Amino acid sequence: MTSPTQTGTAPSSADKVVLVAIPIVIGAAVSVALGVYGRMHEPTGIAVSVAGFSSPQTVKVWLASGVALFALVQLFTALVMWGKISFVPSGRWTGPTHRWSGRIAFLLSIPVAVHCLYALGFQSYDRRVLVHSLLGCFVFGAFTVKMLLLTRRGLPGWLLPVAGGLVFTAFIGLWLTSSLWFFTEVGVKL
Repeated sequence: MTSPTQTGTAPSSADKVVLVAIPIVIGAAVSVALGVYGRMHEPTGIAVSVAGFSSPQTVKVWLASGVALFALVQLFTALVMWGKISFVPSGRWTGPTHRWSGRIAFLLSIPVAVHCLYALGFQSYDRRVLVHSLLGCFVFGAFTVKMLLLTRRGLPGWLLPVAGGLVFTAFIGLWLTSSLWFFTEVGVKL
């Protein structure tokens, strides 16, 4: 298949479907692979421990809170870039801030995901834990789709904000079903 950049023409409808379908299939594979690994792996009970924190669980909830904070920065800068927040002028700061807040959020999410997958696995013993496990698998698949869509040209303008919105919603859902739950049930501590 000749790419649109080679011919100098816009991608056809069939090309657009392929350009979107491939990242979605890859993202779905990532989600399923994480879920299968989490379900098949024998949980160890501990994976990430950092000096200064009282337990691996507190490390997880504080790192996840950092992810949620940077996800909010992502949402804010995206809304500014797309002209949805008019009282803050978009400028040279929005693109770099959006990219770096996303990078930091992703980097903070890695030890959290490792802890969840390795120490706890995919669990379903109550509704909150099942939703958390499903969102954990979904978020990395959705993130994969979003990153792959960034490299595609000629796609509908609404597609990238929807992909970003799904990643944001999943991260916030993860925070609500883990960190917020921990802070309200166990308390705020290091």
